[in-house]
Amino acid sequence: MSWNPTQHPEATLDNIETMVVPRARDLGGFEVRRALPSVERKMVGPFVFFDQMGPAEFITEGGIDVRPHPHIGLGTVTYLYQGEFEHRDSLGTHQMIYPGEVNWMLAGRGVTHSERTSETTRAKRHSLFGIQTWVALPEDKEDMAPSFEHHKEAALPYLQDDGVSARLILGDAWGAVSPVTMQSEIFYADVVLKAHKAFPLPDTHEDRGIYVTQGSVEVGGQVFEAGQMMIFRPGDKISLRAGVRGARLMALGGATLNGPRYIWWNFVSSDKSKIEAAKDAWQTADWENGPFHLPPGDTEEFIEIDARQNRIKI
Repeated sequence: MSWNPTQHPEATLDNIETMVVPRARDLGGFEVRRALPSVERKMVGPFVFFDQMGPAEFITEGGIDVRPHPHIGLGTVTYLYQGEFEHRDSLGTHQMIYPGEVNWMLAGRGVTHSERTSETTRAKRHSLFGIQTWVALPEDKEDMAPSFEHHKEAALPYLQDDGVSARLILGDAWGAVSPVTMQSEIFYADVVLKAHKAFPLPDTHEDRGIYVTQGSVEVGGQVFEAGQMMIFRPGDKISLRAGVRGARLMALGGATLNGPRYIWWNFVSSDKSKIEAAKDAWQTADWENGPFHLPPGDTEEFIEIDARQNRIKI
């Protein structure tokens, strides 16, 4: 596929299959906007969860404390525009993440992690703005061993041309390939457009969507502001154009899953019994002999299961 948007007709409203307006969720004193899963659309390609964090300003001693919690059957992706996180997991990983970098944690059969604002950052005024997503694993990879990868900003492919830039976070698009190890066909990119500039959606993937984080995008004469997700019809070769203030957006998609997935709390699986087993294991809290272990260096507390959680089939 060419990076040149003139080789693709500009998108019209007919190209949009689904529109999603995220709902606000309180994560214990910090609000996020959740676009996936939603009533309108449960997933885009293998992406089953999409949260916008911030933008938020912390004046004194504030920060984020996502206490240790478990995952199965998915990969988590953290990508920041502003701020930082201190990541610890049960594999023994202790990794800071800064804007433009990527943390990819593969849960597989089970992993535990925490994400917090570091003490150094808490001591001064700071901000946080970023995106967290979950990628459901292929059915034959759900029970693989957990792993973690961190890649610096300079390691991610960067495409730039005439007021358009894109950093490829995961997968392949526009002839570029991210170094992050993937288990399925996928693409995920941070795209920045100057006012009225256009860029092409990759046409090598079945499912494709965008989430506008800043500015706006114009489609068929209609303006879509920040905080909206659009999913496009498969197979259409189209370009998107920024509005009068330019735009920053996350482009995402890939191959659809080969069957349904169930989500309960932080667990994703094609098999409901695996979710039940993970739930029981976390409630038992046998960190020495059970399948879940607390992250080294962060063992004083953890998030308990809320029985009011609902299972979602997607």
